[in-house]
Amino acid sequence: MQTILITGCSTGIGYRAAVMLKERGYRVIASARKAVDVARLTQEGFETVQLDLADSASILHAVQQVTAMTSGKLDALFNNGAFGQAGAVEDLRREVLRAQFETNLFGTHQLTNLIIPLMRAQGGGRIIYNSSVLGFVAMSYRGAYNASKYALEGLVDTLRLELKGSNIYLSLIEPGPISSDFRKNAFASYQKNIDSANSVHKETYLAMETRLQKEGPAAPFTLPADAVVEKVIHALQSKRPKIRYYVTFPTYLFAFLKRILPASWLDYLLAKV
Repeated sequence: MQTILITGCSTGIGYRAAVMLKERGYRVIASARKAVDVARLTQEGFETVQLDLADSASILHAVQQVTAMTSGKLDALFNNGAFGQAGAVEDLRREVLRAQFETNLFGTHQLTNLIIPLMRAQGGGRIIYNSSVLGFVAMSYRGAYNASKYALEGLVDTLRLELKGSNIYLSLIEPGPISSDFRKNAFASYQKNIDSANSVHKETYLAMETRLQKEGPAAPFTLPADAVVEKVIHALQSKRPKIRYYVTFPTYLFAFLKRILPASWLDYLLAKV
């Protein structure tokens, strides 16, 4: 039985990954930031740890727990935990941008670096990252999230080169719109951190607020979280896992357009989205 640690399992992609992999016979260690979510996951029959990617001490404690639970043997890590901070770049205070990076990049980096020695000792493993279409194309009013995912992809691309020959395989999953609580959480962080009333972007923010609060899919081609998990399963089970997995039509489309269009033409299209 293979063992996998998954971050961000309270809802959405992380939760579905935990459920689907457990159904397939994996030993799943599901983590979440809030104690109430950890308790719920435990009641559902998962092995659990509390892990807040924005808190270095929480990460260290979680890895200690996982190491004890598994006797130091972990086959896979799914770095899924993240959140989106909406808002125009010029409205992002330094501490707001830092908070985005603490969870989406720095915490993921620290956790991965603590897991790699376990995988080296056992002769290999799989590390999968949930990135985004916004890890390679930029869209307006998503600058903090864009930047964190661009940085994540640069770090992972470098780490993959440095792990060559270790039998540790790294894969990036790049979804477009997925049904989850991501939009609801993004709206909460936007309300908390962006002074929309005093911004030159306030008219645009009104339209953005409507989209963030819309029930159900807010964008065309939205897929369920299971579509991402299917790529996770391939990355875990394939003898030759892909470096990048696209999910949803917009990801395929923008990857193609980025290859063929001049940057100014792509900017024009992205500004219309």
